[in-house]
Amino acid sequence: MTPFQAFILGIVQGATEFIPISSSGHLVLVPWLLNWHFDPSTAFIFDVLVQWGTILAVIIYFRRELLSMITAALRGISQRRPFDEPDARLAWLILLASLPAAALGLLLKPVVEKTFDSPLVVSLFLLLTATILFVSERLHRSDKPMKELNWVDSLWIGLAQTLALFPGISRSGSTIAGGLLRSLNREDAARFSFLLSIPAMLGAGIIALLDLAAIPDPGSQLFLLVIGFTSSALVGLAAIHWLLSYLRRRPLNIFVIYCTVIGIGGLVVYAFKG
Repeated sequence: MTPFQAFILGIVQGATEFIPISSSGHLVLVPWLLNWHFDPSTAFIFDVLVQWGTILAVIIYFRRELLSMITAALRGISQRRPFDEPDARLAWLILLASLPAAALGLLLKPVVEKTFDSPLVVSLFLLLTATILFVSERLHRSDKPMKELNWVDSLWIGLAQTLALFPGISRSGSTIAGGLLRSLNREDAARFSFLLSIPAMLGAGIIALLDLAAIPDPGSQLFLLVIGFTSSALVGLAAIHWLLSYLRRRPLNIFVIYCTVIGIGGLVVYAFKG
């Protein structure tokens, strides 16, 4: 991988992590379409660790909310009333929603890694993402705020996040769809999805760091990771702001169309290119 390729893939990661079109899927399809050939083991590690740039973007964008949640949660623990304050309650709901993907991610890690080598699988999963978004929009009936979220809602969204272990199924798309199916308004469904991304990507990144340490000469990858990290963080900040503004006024239909077109396009190219 060259520095230019790392820069482009960082932009791809930052733009597609929060917009519900699957960052992992694009990190598979873009190199494949451009005939960029990487070592599969190091490419998977790069793809996971460059997500930490988008974690930084979430932390910067939601820094006030995160500080309030952490402070409230610690105060609730010290006072032995962990669920009294809304911000503390939200922190625990995010933790609960993180558990299903964490457990399945560890169990299915070898299977998930193999799917990162398959543009065919990614293209099919992009069509599944389009279907998930389409169905959630059609079944969305009310607009309750995030403060009314309960543990059943949280667990449901967490289970939806497990689908995104596989490239092509958007993590933000599946969790936003999960929120819509539990009657959250679109903007708060996206906010909860973005906050939920922090423990999800941190956990995946820690596992990838262990894999990075196990390969020969891991230091050779650090410069490329810094480039990808920086570009994904900057673009990720812009993507969060844009999507939240977009969802205040519009539904997810444009992303249904996009995932459908890219998924079908990927299948057509695969039929000719293999």
